[in-house]
Amino acid sequence: MSANHNIVSLIERKRNGERWTNEEIQHIVTAVCRKSIQESQIGALLMAVRLKDMDTEETVALTTSMINSGRVLGDLWPDEWRHLVVDKHSTGGVGDKVSLVLAPALAACGLKVPMISGRSLGHTGGTLDKLESIPGYNVIQSTDAVVRILNEVGCCIVGQTEDLVPADRIIYGIRDVTATVDSIPLIVASILSKKVAEGLRALVLDIKVGKGAMSSNEDTMHRLAKALVSTGNRLNTKTTGFLTSMNSPIGKTVGNALEVAEAIQCLQGQGSRSLVELITKQGGQLLSDAQLTASSTDGERRIAESLTDGSALERFQKMIIAQGVNSKKAEELCRKGADIWTVLPKADMVSNVIATTSGYLSEIDALTCANVCRDLGAGRTMAGQALDFAVGLEIVKELGDFVREGDVIIKLHHTRPLDPNHLDRLRDSISVDKCPVEYSLILEQLTS
Repeated sequence: MSANHNIVSLIERKRNGERWTNEEIQHIVTAVCRKSIQESQIGALLMAVRLKDMDTEETVALTTSMINSGRVLGDLWPDEWRHLVVDKHSTGGVGDKVSLVLAPALAACGLKVPMISGRSLGHTGGTLDKLESIPGYNVIQSTDAVVRILNEVGCCIVGQTEDLVPADRIIYGIRDVTATVDSIPLIVASILSKKVAEGLRALVLDIKVGKGAMSSNEDTMHRLAKALVSTGNRLNTKTTGFLTSMNSPIGKTVGNALEVAEAIQCLQGQGSRSLVELITKQGGQLLSDAQLTASSTDGERRIAESLTDGSALERFQKMIIAQGVNSKKAEELCRKGADIWTVLPKADMVSNVIATTSGYLSEIDALTCANVCRDLGAGRTMAGQALDFAVGLEIVKELGDFVREGDVIIKLHHTRPLDPNHLDRLRDSISVDKCPVEYSLILEQLTS
């Protein structure tokens, strides 16, 4: 039987709702990497999965086959610290600069964090885009360089290397044009194949739900969270999921350079409530799972201390120098009281959005904020598009704060004239209640 005919048979069987064996899944992934099947057939396989789903065993087998399609970073870690390697992944949100603070905080507490991140298409920039707003920061690092930086600093934030999970790059590119991006088993395999290939002791997953997330359907995102946690644990990586709200931006900024500035403020012990909540909860869980603390509560305390005693900031400064930033610029960026805008790009225009009524700030629509920033150049509408790192917005008040009519709520940083509707859209994104509101980003924690 020809390989091509075998693929046709596999498409038919999944289309009919049958399950694939581990060997058949391995055959599919191998054929994808060797390009021995047509892209149209890959698309048909993916659509069959999207329509008929995969069970847990199939999802584990797909993830494992994708991991083994390339180099496994975990094989390179030295014995003295391979048991200390951890990471975090977020499904993406608005104002999500958690990784910029969490990675150096974890390193300051004794863990090793080889954070492999991505760029963004739509909304505002991804983690790599934010870091590239720092002049000289190089997200492209060789495998040897990653090992060296982990040895010397304890953390790095880099892009995916060519030889790490090549099957995912091929499959994801086809998912993007075949309306199969939202398939839960395909999402799980894509995320976990890259993370498990890092040889992690523990992994935290931040699964966002709400207006600024990939989905506002809490049931859908809960199913995704359970599938991610279950599969990660089946692959011998201690995995914890946090289902978190993405109705309002995280922290007080949206936009690349502005988010770097806020991350540095947090590393100096001046973080906003929502940002610090995510960092301490997720970091505390990783310290506990790696058995560096007796409990996640003890871990949260350690992470919080690293933000106030300067140790996390010191790791951040060392990390950006190790990844190409001039040491004097890095020192100026991280020095308390310094004007960081002598290093970071700054917009030459700022427009204010004011409250139209008095009360307690209950929501600022995350999707509206993201779309306005994208329209002004902070995000992409097509792959490879250059970003305006200076564009973004600053939220003056925190959720739950009392605001008065006429108070400035949002400062929009822009480098070109605004359309009249930009400020109107942001004004309409603000919700104010008459009664005080309790606010927590964390909706649920999942461990199995």
